[in-house]
Amino acid sequence: MGSVWQQRRGSTSETRRSSGIRRHFDREVAALDLPQGPISDALVTEEDLAHLPPAAQRYLHFMGVVGKPRDWSFRAGWRGQFRRGPSEEWLPCEAWQYDSAIEVARIFHMRLALGNLLPTVVRDTYLKGHGRMQAKAWDLFKVVDATGLELDLGEMVTYLNDAVLYAPSMILRPNTEWLSVGENCFDLKLHDGGNTVSARVIIDCRGAPCEFSTTDRFVSDPYTKGHPLVRALWTTPVDDWETCGGRVVPRQGKAVWHLPGGTFDYARFHLLYRGLAFNVAPGA
Repeated sequence: MGSVWQQRRGSTSETRRSSGIRRHFDREVAALDLPQGPISDALVTEEDLAHLPPAAQRYLHFMGVVGKPRDWSFRAGWRGQFRRGPSEEWLPCEAWQYDSAIEVARIFHMRLALGNLLPTVVRDTYLKGHGRMQAKAWDLFKVVDATGLELDLGEMVTYLNDAVLYAPSMILRPNTEWLSVGENCFDLKLHDGGNTVSARVIIDCRGAPCEFSTTDRFVSDPYTKGHPLVRALWTTPVDDWETCGGRVVPRQGKAVWHLPGGTFDYARFHLLYRGLAFNVAPGA
């Protein structure tokens, strides 16, 4: 089993509220028949990093991957706020996710109340090369069920974002290319299911990633009449890091859309430390 970090903040009541959501999420993940791990117990060495761009090497050293086995999964919980457009109200939400590198997979569940009235569960998944986004009112009545190439690419590049910020050794594998760009940035290409997605990572003087950006995500443009689905620049800036148990993770984060009509952040999350675990079996 993987290491689980203790909750650093949050009350007993917060833990109780999260436990029911977490149990439901774990049951669904366990039922997906995802592969178990680990793949290998071999440690990441300096030689494994030697062929990578210098900026990527600095980043991986900051993240502390050398001398540890490659991660093959992680689980995380979040609490924060979400909105669908720049003029929409912020809605409180809680989210849980599980990512696996053995067979590239991402399962993300978010619970919120639309209009602060309608309890809704949103499921974003990437399984066997395909993405899907579902939303159900009261987790019973279908509101949205979207699939297609846009979802395949969008969920796949979000998996890449997860790995960059939480478990970079998950992408120290043949399906990922690391490309040199400059002193303080590098590009990544992830190949899976016959598709390829790309992203750029900008690091600071420590090697800490301060921004992840990609144009391989799609959004209904709130600035355009009819809200057409468009490819857009998507970023996840981070400026607050914490070291726990030999791992470095963001304390909090946000996601931002950059559209021709304007830029707006639509998700703001802080980490629920009690739920964070690495190298755990699906649903464990």
